Amino acid sequence: MARDNGAVQEMVRVPELLAPAGTLDALLVAVAAGADAVYAGLGALNARAALAGFTLEDLARGCEVAHAHGSRVYVTLNVVVYDDELAYALKLARAVLAVGADAIIVSDVGLIRLLREELPEAELHLSTQAGAASAQAVAFAARELGVARVTCARELSCDELRQLAETGVPIEAFCHGAICIAYSGACAFSALRRGRSALRGDCTQPCRQSYGLVDGAGVSHVEDPHAVKLLCPRDYLGIRHVEAMARTGVASLKIEGRMKNPDYVYNVVRTYRMALDAVRAGVPYDADALERQLGRSFNRGFSDAYPRGDEAACGAALMSLERSCNQGVRVGEVVDRRRHEICVAFDGAVGAGDTLEVHTILPADAGRDVPRRWPMVPMPCDAAPGERIWVRCKRRVEVGSQVFVTASARVLVETATVLERMRAEAAAVACADVSALPDAPHDRAHDVPAPEAVDVRCILTELVDDARAAARALALSPAREVAVCAWRIEDDPAWDGLLPQLTVMLDETMRAADVAAVRYLCGRARRVICRNIGQLPLAIEAQVPFDVACPLAVANAHAARCCADLGARRIYLADEVPPRVAASLASAVPAVEIVHGCPGARELMVMEHCVLSVEGPCGGDCAACTRRREPRMLVDASGAYLPVVVDARGRSRVFDAR
Repeated sequence: MARDNGAVQEMVRVPELLAPAGTLDALLVAVAAGADAVYAGLGALNARAALAGFTLEDLARGCEVAHAHGSRVYVTLNVVVYDDELAYALKLARAVLAVGADAIIVSDVGLIRLLREELPEAELHLSTQAGAASAQAVAFAARELGVARVTCARELSCDELRQLAETGVPIEAFCHGAICIAYSGACAFSALRRGRSALRGDCTQPCRQSYGLVDGAGVSHVEDPHAVKLLCPRDYLGIRHVEAMARTGVASLKIEGRMKNPDYVYNVVRTYRMALDAVRAGVPYDADALERQLGRSFNRGFSDAYPRGDEAACGAALMSLERSCNQGVRVGEVVDRRRHEICVAFDGAVGAGDTLEVHTILPADAGRDVPRRWPMVPMPCDAAPGERIWVRCKRRVEVGSQVFVTASARVLVETATVLERMRAEAAAVACADVSALPDAPHDRAHDVPAPEAVDVRCILTELVDDARAAARALALSPAREVAVCAWRIEDDPAWDGLLPQLTVMLDETMRAADVAAVRYLCGRARRVICRNIGQLPLAIEAQVPFDVACPLAVANAHAARCCADLGARRIYLADEVPPRVAASLASAVPAVEIVHGCPGARELMVMEHCVLSVEGPCGGDCAACTRRREPRMLVDASGAYLPVVVDARGRSRVFDAR
């Protein structure tokens, strides 16, 4: 947290402040606000398919301006890439480097290998989509893939960040912005339920939609009737942990938000710049004031559960259960009302033209199905903390209702002033020799096969979830391949004696707390299926036969050959990979068996958050929790029932109704 005393302490090495830039305007204000680096996307292979992004001329101008201010520019090519797109990806990489990009952010192992071969001098950063969450993953990525930096998972605590940084590999850690509730790179929800792939940059954000939670009889188990956004997290807030994160030794603090407007980028970047400058100078900063400043830009409420490593707070307190929209920052309370007006007692400063939102209190006799109201009204004048101002509001609201600012007129004006100056600077940059972007291949952002079109040829004889069933299957034919998901093993000690005869499908993520269990399974199992980059070195170290499966994504021959070179015997492709890709890989890489579809039920997402926390207070002992042993299903707007399973570590998995 920010220091609350003026004691002189040793100097802290301040990490790079990395800002999002979805447009040239966003890049310009980020640089003006003090970003040490920005990341931007252009072309058809960045993880924001809905964003037009930059032209090459925009990028060239942006690089010139950024470099003039001492800032760096990184370009995202961070989607899963098919073979017929690799040539385009290579051309795009050459083009962005030619106009001044300092590094390329990549998630696809095959594309990394191609770029290493063709552009050996290029600085490559491993995207968070690759799922690196352990020291083993980081060291392996640097050693085997040759990346210069690793962007780690958002879910990690400061203690875990320190362990990653101690590998000596530069680590990029998130410090602010929207959170994907699923582990990045391990979510197929949008692809399998909505036909648009998050791995291809085209996520439809199903986590922001409304759901119910019911048992096997269809009875709701949600304690708060207003809690409907059961998969919607608040935004990541690291402002109180800037010094602690700096002391972990990470190389970069990353702000999420390439889809955000320039005013968001400007306000958030300058706020974190203030905190980092204070840390560098060894002086305290007012974290409360900076949090209020951050709250004046779009947010779904804030949570610092991840940097704190607070597992209990990763339950309901992490979530924005009632709404998925902008929630601003609290500035006061309604203390009186009259016809079409409310009197607000302000405890935070507001300005004329700000947008206020009133969180109305429902009357005591309101039924459970009565919706809450969120009237939005303009602020007529400036107000300082302690003032009481009458504000026009046509909707009736109750005394005691909390008042929030959701849009700041001052931030908009300040951003516009800075942007005008920076645009003039960018316009003065000569870009006469910049060519157009290379022609993109056919747009396949939506190329996700329909469920009935997926030919899942799983060569596992049996995937079981019960130790007794596994024992019976092995007794009938000891040579047959029987598999079990690793997360089921912790619930029944009977599995342990069967491990030498079983294939174990390892978990989708591997953090520091998971390493010992993964190492044990690699040493005991007949065979393992690696699903995270950090598991590969442990399987190789144990000399156990291993396969590779999603979310360790393989979609092109370069990636398949990389897995084969490491020793993988078999590759299970993600369900969303088109059949044409599966057929092509099978013929192009005969050294491994290519299987279309991951074993078992179609998993939509895995998350650290326990969905069952909406049923009431958490007991804190996931292994002993009785709730998770009962059937639970999310119910979406179409009426589909999506099974939910919570494991002994409190991680939730959501499965497809099909």
